[in-house]
Amino acid sequence: MNPPPGGELYRQLPVRPLVSPVLVTALEGWVDAGFGAQQALATMLDASEPEPAATFDEGPLLDRRARRPVARIVDGITTELTWPRIELRAGADQRGADVLFLVGPEPDFLWREFVDAVVALARGWGVRMAVALGAFPAPAPHTRPVRLAATAPPGSADLVRRIGAVQGDIQVPAGLQFPLELAFEHAGVPVVSLWARVPHYVSAMAFPAAGAALVEGVMALTGLQFDVSALTRADDEVRRKVDRLVSGNPEHRAMVAKLEEAIDASEGNPLGVTELPTGEELAAELEQFLRGENQ
Repeated sequence: MNPPPGGELYRQLPVRPLVSPVLVTALEGWVDAGFGAQQALATMLDASEPEPAATFDEGPLLDRRARRPVARIVDGITTELTWPRIELRAGADQRGADVLFLVGPEPDFLWREFVDAVVALARGWGVRMAVALGAFPAPAPHTRPVRLAATAPPGSADLVRRIGAVQGDIQVPAGLQFPLELAFEHAGVPVVSLWARVPHYVSAMAFPAAGAALVEGVMALTGLQFDVSALTRADDEVRRKVDRLVSGNPEHRAMVAKLEEAIDASEGNPLGVTELPTGEELAAELEQFLRGENQ
């Protein structure tokens, strides 16, 4: 079965036949601490050699003043203008299993219509599972492996149990993956969102361990295969830099030790909203320190 040939919001492109693909969603613009989702997406895209399968009309979807095109200027001459694009791309994992990637900025408008279009396309290509990626700041030390949390509608609760969840009743601003979760549930497609818990004091910088954890979560749930060795090598370097900065400040060492003690003892309150140790000073020093390292 093929997707509908087009609609008001998208244009379907010629693409090779796809066999039970997994849909991976990592739209830009919402919560992505440590750039975990974007690093995970880049790793999978680099391995997939994807081709455009559908393009969306960004005109009615995006606020151009909030998501401006990027101008390239060479010696005062404007040579190129790159517009934000929302696309579905078709690729494959290391074993040749088909994957669809929903990439680009999260729409500013027409969420219901956009969700309906994505689900229609996914059903047309016979998507067997939809997985969204994200990352949030958490009271976790950089000295421990990144843990994942999952969210899903009731029909996909088994996927949440396989990953783990933030316990308790919480209310958070919703990104587009939440209406996508509910729409895929209604369409009978298993769906889950994976969230990397990123140490709050490194959440503003690239933290490759978050990307690696998300890719590994995708592989564990879907059976897809991707190589995360590049992210692992990058993570080793980042952790060494953070270690050097933390080791030089007794207050920083004490904060990290407290986080280690809490996470080793139990999950407790995974978000730790009421007990979050102050990390703003450390985060600012980290940014300054890493800028100096790159000079």
